[in-house]
Amino acid sequence: MKPAGNKNIQLIIAGIFFAILWPSASVTTKIALQFAQPFTIAVIRFFAGGVIMLLFAHVVLQQQLPQQNQWKQLAVYGFMNITIYLGLYVLAMQHVSAGLGSLATATNPVFISLISALWFRQKLKPVILISLLLCFTGVIIAAYPLLLRSYATPAGLLLLIISMLSYSAGAIYFSKNKWQNLHTLTINGWQTILGGIFLLPFAIYFYDGTKNNFTPALMGCIVWLAIPVSIAAVQLWLFLLRDNPVKASFWLFLCPVAGFALAALLMKEPLSWYTLSGVLLVVAGLYLVQKRK
Repeated sequence: MKPAGNKNIQLIIAGIFFAILWPSASVTTKIALQFAQPFTIAVIRFFAGGVIMLLFAHVVLQQQLPQQNQWKQLAVYGFMNITIYLGLYVLAMQHVSAGLGSLATATNPVFISLISALWFRQKLKPVILISLLLCFTGVIIAAYPLLLRSYATPAGLLLLIISMLSYSAGAIYFSKNKWQNLHTLTINGWQTILGGIFLLPFAIYFYDGTKNNFTPALMGCIVWLAIPVSIAAVQLWLFLLRDNPVKASFWLFLCPVAGFALAALLMKEPLSWYTLSGVLLVVAGLYLVQKRK
């Protein structure tokens, strides 16, 4: 088999596992929020995952430390991809369903295309606006019965949208910067630690000991978020991004499907024709973006 064939198989396997692991964060976060405050969960997750990655990268693999300007790049990437995105995401998950959280994540390819056009001062083509409209409409339709049944709030949806914008901007920032020979574990580890450091003051300020119960269930959720999600899923995402950021975003198609399935199975969240219609509209919007690319 040709090397190109091997690479394609690796990308497909990576994409499938990413599409399963990534939306599991929504359900896991919802469970964890029953036991602890959002920023407490986030900070413990970031530092646990970051330390594990850095120990493996620098002690086991003997990878070099970031140099000079790379620290600035890591700080910016960590601020967008960890502090803002995941900080707001865990706040939003207090006010939206796990399935809706996964659906919102799937809109990132459209945001990536929109931000890319604005960032690089390209002409904003109608297809991007149509895709954005379809995705927004899909999310609102899927959210409609959840809003009525108190599974979601407008404030939660707004926080989700802002977090998705930051995530998409971070993906573009990562793909357009030169990381030279930095290992993906080094990048992921340091951006996670730096993002956690930026979020730490907020976690300390809002900390309330009466609202945090460090049960085995909570610690199990944090371990899942730190290792399969923050480490495994993000490593897979960076692997896909480094190959092709547009093709990488294609795997986000599967995230809402897996997310709603997990939410229905584990959280008993309702599924309806609104859910199906919303998912189909989001997928249609994503398809237009992918077809244009």
